[in-house]
This record gives sequence, C-alpha cells and structure tokens, in this order.
Amino acid sequence: MAMPNGQLRREPRCMDPGTLGTFVGEFTSQLKMLGHTRLTVANYGASARHFAEWLRRSDIASVDVDDGVIARFGRHRCKCSGIRKYRRLSARYVRRARRFVRFLIDRGVVKAATPNASEPVNERVAEFQDWLRHHRGISERTIDRHGRMVTRMLLGLGDDPKVYDAELVRRVVLTEAQRTSRPHIKTMTTALRGYLRFLAAHGVCRPWLDRAVPTIPQWRLSALPRYLPPADVERLIALCDPTKPHGIRDKAILLLLARLGLRAGDILGMRLDDIAWDEGTVRVRGKGRREVRLPLPQDAGDALLHYLEQARPLVDNDRMFLRSSAPYRPFAGPCGISDVVRLALERAGITDPPSRGANLLRHSAATAMLRAGATLDAVGTVLRHRSADTTAHYAKVDVAMLLQIAQPWPGDASC
Repeated sequence: MAMPNGQLRREPRCMDPGTLGTFVGEFTSQLKMLGHTRLTVANYGASARHFAEWLRRSDIASVDVDDGVIARFGRHRCKCSGIRKYRRLSARYVRRARRFVRFLIDRGVVKAATPNASEPVNERVAEFQDWLRHHRGISERTIDRHGRMVTRMLLGLGDDPKVYDAELVRRVVLTEAQRTSRPHIKTMTTALRGYLRFLAAHGVCRPWLDRAVPTIPQWRLSALPRYLPPADVERLIALCDPTKPHGIRDKAILLLLARLGLRAGDILGMRLDDIAWDEGTVRVRGKGRREVRLPLPQDAGDALLHYLEQARPLVDNDRMFLRSSAPYRPFAGPCGISDVVRLALERAGITDPPSRGANLLRHSAATAMLRAGATLDAVGTVLRHRSADTTAHYAKVDVAMLLQIAQPWPGDASC
C-alpha cells in the first residue's frame, strides 16, 4: 500500500507457527472446553504461537524440545513477527509456553522427559516397593516415601543383604537418629523393618533382623486433642458464600469433615458413585485401601446435592470435588482440602485456632460426639481407627471430669 509520500507501508505480519499451527488451534480449543475465559485463551494462544514461530526461526525440531529449549526461549531477544515486541519475556509468559509443550507431549509431538540418570533406583528397593503395592495396601505416597528412606539407609547398610547383622542395623539407625528429628527417624525405622521383612521372606538376608531395629522412644498421645467448640464449627459452615460456586463446594466439604470426621484424603478421593442416595450412605476409602459405608447426615447430603446441581463444573471427571476455576480438575493433593478449612477460619475471624488443617474438624467431630454421650467404641467406628488406643486419646477432652478422679501426686503425700 502506497503512502502519500510515495513510500510503501510495511504491514505487520502475524506470527507464523509453521507446522505446529494445527496444534496451536487444538490447544486453544482444549482451553475453551476446560472453561477458561476468552482473555485467558487468547493469552495462551499468543504464547503458543510465539513459541512455535521461535522454534521455526531457530531451526529447532519439535522432537528436540526439552526444558533447556524452553529456557532458551525465555531468554531470547525477540525478533519474531507480530506487532508487539518482547524485549524480555515474563515468567508467566514462559509458563504459558511450557503448558503448550505439555500439550504437545500428550499428543506425541514432543518426547516426554526421561528420569534423571544420575539418580538410579536400586533394583531391590524397587522390588520392595512393588511388594508393598500389592501386599500391604498402602498409598503410592507412602510407598514412595518408604523407598526413599530405605535408599538413604542403604548408604550405611550396603547393597549386600547377606552381610547384614543386628549390630550393623542398630548402628545405622542410631547414626541416622543423631542427624534427624525423632518423628522422622520413627518413620525411617518403620520403612526399614518392612524392608528387612521383605528381604527375609525372599531368603536374601538373615531372618528376624527387623527385631534388631531399635525402638525410638516418644511420648504417645501426650497432648490434648486440638479441636474447635461446636459454635465455631457451625460459624465456619454458615459463612460459606452460597452465591458463588466455590462457596457451595466449600460448605459441602466442611460439613463432611465436621459431621463424619473424614480425613482430607477421604474428601480428595471421593467419587460421584460413592453416594448411595436411596440408602443415605457414603462410601469412604480410608487408609490401607479399606472401604466402609457411613450414614450421610441430612445437612451434608443436602449440601452435596446443591453442589452437584448448582456449582460442580460439567466435565468428564468422576471425582466429587473439583476446582472452582478453570481448568476444572480435582485438587492436587490433601493440602487443597486443608486450604478450604484454613480459608474458612480466616472468614470466621478465628485467629488463634489450635491447628489450620482438615484434621482440626476431624478432632472437633470426635470431641463433639464424645461430649454428646457417644462411647469411645462408637467414636472409633466413625473415625475408622484400627486401635482403641488411638480413640482413647479423646477421653482427655473432659478435663473437668478427669479432675474429679485424679489422684494426688505422691510427692505431696506425707510418709
């Protein structure tokens, strides 16, 4: 196009993603399906096109994309096409491009990163983890933790189980106890005992070595249970905003925690088919992969139904509770459930709670049941305790009653 002075005006060119153009379109379509706003989709699409053009201009094949390539993209001095020029890309901009790369990995265009070869997994430890997975019924998180702890202790034990003896096992544990906390070393000894039993069962070490692992002394159940008064619990629930999707969801979560004493992991793993509406029960998958059915209280059931009908995103996922903003997906872990409790405490103006996680409402539910006249056996059944000793912890909440039966300290008695 000619200008009045006879010069030609350069038209700004749009970024050319080249062969990745089709995938950029699929990427933005997926973001729309996940419920992202139009502005968010446009921003992600711009980052994806920019990254694709930079690959084309840099002669980098899509199969060669890795973390190093993404880092180079974040540092490059932009001379790419388009009206807007980026002298320096922001961290948020690069994260958008990284998400596009994850999309390409899912489509098989980019190879997934391989595990770090500098951290090889011990073959026998891997067999131990597989044994835990199939025979012990513990979670993947615990299996991973046991594997890491055993791997750490192998630095002192060595890789040949045939030379293990009681003196070596005891020395390694006591050495670790000097450089780690008492609760942590207790968990390490639990992992080590399981590993030694596994080795003995397969005939690769002496039997009964697990009994050589020293017991780490620690007071059990020495503190009072941490709980909220019933009035504060009801205030947490009442202050959830019923006009917003996350408020409707949070109310259902808080009611399940407060009425049934569920753990954060129970809420996290709850699925749509776990509710038997005709029977008024909810299936709970607890520790050790144990499944039980608990009666669903009326107010918790009503809150769940309201959430499903009015606030839960319509996505292809069977998890009960999802994030309230796009992308609509389950919580990343139990910490997300505890955050719901933490934010509820802030809304209620409770500035000095005994704790701020989901277990606070679990302890509060147990304490409320006990004070309402429930027996310890009944409380233990609802909380799904394996040991009655664990439930007995809540017997200490009625301090006034305990004072009536407390005996005088022997040091005050005369001879």
